[in-house]
Amino acid sequence: MSKKVLEILTAQFPGAVLETHSQFGDDTAVIDPAAWRDVALFLRNDPRTLMNMFVDLTAVDYLWRGDVPRFEVVCHLRSFERNHRIRIKARVGDEEGNGAEIDSIVPVWKGADWFERECYDLLGIVFRGHPDLRRILMYPEFEGHPLRKDYPANRIQPLIPFREVPNIGKLPPFGPDEGMSFGRQTHDFALHNPGTGTSLESTGGDEASDKGKPQGIGVGALQERS
Repeated sequence: MSKKVLEILTAQFPGAVLETHSQFGDDTAVIDPAAWRDVALFLRNDPRTLMNMFVDLTAVDYLWRGDVPRFEVVCHLRSFERNHRIRIKARVGDEEGNGAEIDSIVPVWKGADWFERECYDLLGIVFRGHPDLRRILMYPEFEGHPLRKDYPANRIQPLIPFREVPNIGKLPPFGPDEGMSFGRQTHDFALHNPGTGTSLESTGGDEASDKGKPQGIGVGALQERS
């Protein structure tokens, strides 16, 4: 039934539906960002679709692909009456992350409010027309967007200065790289901090070919520090 929604959407917006695909039960339409809100309104209001339930909204940073646009805004919708669901995506932003803007769908589904704020806070996606677009997880003085793939894994920016006391850093047995996610702990930190006990050799990393790609933890990184 959800595939029928893709057909209806393509017929209604022939120039705005850039591609469609269905995989693992997820029927997806990639939308021109300029038509994002119009498509949302249509999906909510048309009696053939009646997408009256906003499920969630997020974004993905595909920096490592080298594609432009760099980000995908992803939204999942469901219809109780028609018992079908759909996923819509829109691609925004250049390689540097600039121009990552799209219309807010809060006027269509109020439940999108905090989801769009989270995307703005963590990935820097600007939702035009949002009623209260401000950070929701990070503090107001925070600089940058921590879920962007080019955000430094070991960057420190406290809200207030550190206390001036001895041994304020991480103490043994914890290393300076610990506390990061495994992928960044074993790749990004080692890449920019040679000689700290976590090496590219131990994780199988390759600076030239793997820079910016998600990395799994290597066997060597699990071994006890000598």
